[in-house]
Amino acid sequence: MQTMISARGVSKKYRLGGTELGYAVLRERIVEVIRGALRREKKPDTQEFWALDGVSFDVGEAEVVGLIGKNGAGKSTLLKIISRITEPEDGEIHLYGKVASLLEVGIGFHPELTGRENIFLNGAILGMTRAEIRRKFDAIVDFAEIPRFLDTPVKRYSSGMYVRLAFAVAAHLEPDILLVDEVLAVGDAQFQQKCLGKMRDIRAQGRTVIVVSHNMSTVANLCQRVIWLEDGKVKATGPAHEIVTRYLSQGLQNDFVWTPRHPVVSAFQYHAVSVVRGDTGEPSEGIAADVPIDVVFDFEIHGSFPPGRLELRLTDDLGEHLFTSTSADGLSNPNHEWRLGRQTLTCHIPAKLLMPGRYFISVTEPRGDYYQPRENVLSFNVTEQNSVAARDDRGGKIAPLLSWS
Repeated sequence: MQTMISARGVSKKYRLGGTELGYAVLRERIVEVIRGALRREKKPDTQEFWALDGVSFDVGEAEVVGLIGKNGAGKSTLLKIISRITEPEDGEIHLYGKVASLLEVGIGFHPELTGRENIFLNGAILGMTRAEIRRKFDAIVDFAEIPRFLDTPVKRYSSGMYVRLAFAVAAHLEPDILLVDEVLAVGDAQFQQKCLGKMRDIRAQGRTVIVVSHNMSTVANLCQRVIWLEDGKVKATGPAHEIVTRYLSQGLQNDFVWTPRHPVVSAFQYHAVSVVRGDTGEPSEGIAADVPIDVVFDFEIHGSFPPGRLELRLTDDLGEHLFTSTSADGLSNPNHEWRLGRQTLTCHIPAKLLMPGRYFISVTEPRGDYYQPRENVLSFNVTEQNSVAARDDRGGKIAPLLSWS
């Protein structure tokens, strides 16, 4: 397989807490003068921050590679270096083909120009000739689904319309390498599926795609291989399913009980969240498919705050969101009142519902007028024992035992 991207020892450094004189523009100078006049404080010392530190990898022809990691891991910085938007501090990247990148919503668009004019402008910026743009113009407009707004200045476009047009132009470039950074999250579900299909088509044509996404389901279903960045370094690389499962599993104190490592002092306090067998109340390494599962919330209310709810979100080992349940589901209102003191609430997941496999539980922590997400705090396994799915090899995301008459 021919190598399309080769990175060796790529590092990138930024300076925090100060303005670099070489890159300051007039408005930044004005801000400095105003701040200096309003408060005579010592200018903060600059600190070095390594967004990338010795990153090395290869991407081959016709590969779709996912780039995952928490916010600040260095994903977007790496794509900007590959796109030649910024230069690395150290190391080098070799590209073997034409690159098209979709890194930010509407990047390369001029807000005063219409959609039609921006197709020609953006296409030219990305390396297309005028003849190429004319030949592909109708396909771009059809894919973007904006014929009514084609002659409207893009400054009046919604973020979703921006994304549709930007992706349509980049995807129809027929690049050797396509870089996509999370922008698909802005589009609606139908357009996201359309974009995923287009990226599969690009792969089928023998081209290379790198995708940055926090949606692990998208990564697992689209990508063959995944590069996991953490603190600017490559933590792991390998088959998509394997790396996504490891990524979702990180940070779990154990599979059965979660307690906050850094509890926040507020009116609401978690003591623990645990997952147990619904028939015995005991934790288990593997829960048979015909055994119910209980998720137990042990918490304490120290003071009054607005009505709310506890939320539980269940995902599979590919990051696919299966369902969300809340402590107010049985009520007529989406929220309920809180009572003082320590208490427990239990969410009952019925037997004979889930496919054999590994599952992850995310919860929310009420903070009054908003909810703090706690991602993948627990995991558990459903075994093939007494599973109708395992018995007759059926597919699907869930395996409910439904009644027939």
